[in-house]
Amino acid sequence: MGLFDLFSKSKNPSSGEDKDLLRLQKMIANKLSQNVDREDALYRLGEMKTADSARVLLTRFSWTLNPSIKDQEEKEIAVNGIVAAGEAALAPIRKYCIGTDAITWPLKAMRRLVSGAGLEEELLSLLDDFDTDYMRNPEPKVQLIQVLGEFSSEDVRIAVQPFLTDLSENVRFAAVSTVLGCEIDQSAESLGSALIEEESLRVKNRIAAGLASRGWIIPPAIREALTLALPPGFGLSSEGRITGQPHN
Repeated sequence: MGLFDLFSKSKNPSSGEDKDLLRLQKMIANKLSQNVDREDALYRLGEMKTADSARVLLTRFSWTLNPSIKDQEEKEIAVNGIVAAGEAALAPIRKYCIGTDAITWPLKAMRRLVSGAGLEEELLSLLDDFDTDYMRNPEPKVQLIQVLGEFSSEDVRIAVQPFLTDLSENVRFAAVSTVLGCEIDQSAESLGSALIEEESLRVKNRIAAGLASRGWIIPPAIREALTLALPPGFGLSSEGRITGQPHN
């Protein structure tokens, strides 16, 4: 996001507030600026408590400073400033998460603004913006799916199931864990079908071990193919339950 994209066309670009935001934005974007100046800019943005100031603060998450301790301190200040804007910060957070390679810090801010069913809804909405195609950096999908693992609901199961066949192994592994964590036995068919198509032994073992520990019954239609696809150490009982454990 460019500096001048932060503000709508309806706003006067020469206003004092906009000039301050642009100046502060330039300060926090510059790794070579003095730490004390950059930190002061972060605090001043936090005091504004607006959607625009939150939008600027989010840009601090787009780069890393050495040493890492200082980087974390500055990002914590940014989170506090974003949260200070209250609900006005939610729209900028949503927009930022769609276009970034890492959402750990934005999600920290979101967690402090919404919780429970509200947070689940926000996360599901963010996941809607992703598909199972190739991504240069799939980490945002991994992080979203992992956080959704905190919510054991049918909505989460339905939303995450497509990612059982994602092109990224890490995304598939996270999706398996989250779907299993929903503890809904209807997932046996989708997980079993995913195991049949899966190439990664790590993911196969995760699916098989999860289904075995839960004792979910595999639908008859996929039992034959599943038996042939099970990783070493696992079998399928006559009742259609996976048994065993991974070979070391």
